[in-house]
Amino acid sequence: MKKRVVITGLGAVTPLGNSVEDSWREICVGNSGIARITKFDATNFDTKIAGEIKSFDPLTYVNKKECRRLDDFILYALAAAEMAVTDAGLPQWEGGEKTGTIIGSGIGGLATLEKETQTLHHTGPRRVATFMIPSILANLAAGHVSIRFALKGPINCPTTACSAGTNAIGDAFRVIQYGLADLMIAGGTEAAVTPLSVAGFNAMRALSTKNDFPEKASRPFDRERSGFVIGEGCGLVILEELTSAQTRGAKIYAEVIGYGLTADAYHLAAPPPGHEGAVRCMKSALADGNVRPEDIDYINAHGTSTPLNDLYETQAIKAVFGKTHPIVPVSSTKSMTGHMLGATGGVEAIFTVLAMRDGVLPPTINLDNPDPECDLDYIPHKSRTQNIEAALSNTFGFGGVNASLIFRKFTE
Repeated sequence: MKKRVVITGLGAVTPLGNSVEDSWREICVGNSGIARITKFDATNFDTKIAGEIKSFDPLTYVNKKECRRLDDFILYALAAAEMAVTDAGLPQWEGGEKTGTIIGSGIGGLATLEKETQTLHHTGPRRVATFMIPSILANLAAGHVSIRFALKGPINCPTTACSAGTNAIGDAFRVIQYGLADLMIAGGTEAAVTPLSVAGFNAMRALSTKNDFPEKASRPFDRERSGFVIGEGCGLVILEELTSAQTRGAKIYAEVIGYGLTADAYHLAAPPPGHEGAVRCMKSALADGNVRPEDIDYINAHGTSTPLNDLYETQAIKAVFGKTHPIVPVSSTKSMTGHMLGATGGVEAIFTVLAMRDGVLPPTINLDNPDPECDLDYIPHKSRTQNIEAALSNTFGFGGVNASLIFRKFTE
């Protein structure tokens, strides 16, 4: 029999705040975390805006030596893991053999790679940093978290682009379901607001160039959407086997009940018309959780603010939810955070769980001129109060990766 899996801790660093509650408060009031790029001189770039982490002090979580040696994507993960462990009521905790971690990242330590490439070209190979390789490998966020908390069980790192965080939570959910661990730290982390990343996404014409009004640039499902806004951050959750959580008297945010994972097998970057891969993914998650479409009270959409994704995700939701689709509230929190790439699934899972906890549906801001073909209830501009018993969170990544998670309000 599959074991029940619950969420007992949350940790996040986002463009809206350096904690879960700070970020959630800004989401609920509809504030944007998008501003002009400060991490590098973006004067000559088509895109000059991003959802950057602000006022983050890594020395709160690591010493000066570690701070110099680690890329930001690892530092964000260590911070979020510390928050999640504390939130779960596990101070001075060492995990052991029945604990593990799965933390995804789409790109890994790109800033370090760019910096050390410059060092190589300008001053030669002997000046390349000793810790360059451990700082750029995508799996080293999970590696450092594992070492920090003595997590000696399963460890992994999905690198499935924008779906990485969701895949990490879904895979950790499976690990606990089948008894391979009692507790997992899972989610996604990313720090890809770098010159090469922004230049590369500009070359693909994927990014918004609405530089004059940064807070208005990310506008999912709006007729004037023109591309996503790159963001960075980390979102991690503590997943725990139910009996383990109850035995130690842990607070329980929600239960994870369904996970879907499919491939489009269509195109490296664009979804297929109608997004049939997303249709199969959502249906798979519903079947896995043994819930009907009409049982879902809220959908946190992938909602990237790109022309095709928003249209085809809308079509996919209609295909799955049928006659119930006009009344299922849907929103895109990327309208406020930007697209955090591999971190986005972890952060949006947290927002979905908190929506259930507080009975608050996050808004889609900047939905000023709705696309007539995107005609669902996207909760425009302002959050809404509503009881949520079950919710769905979608993420779709480059390479045609589709991932969906279903959360349910916990009951005995």
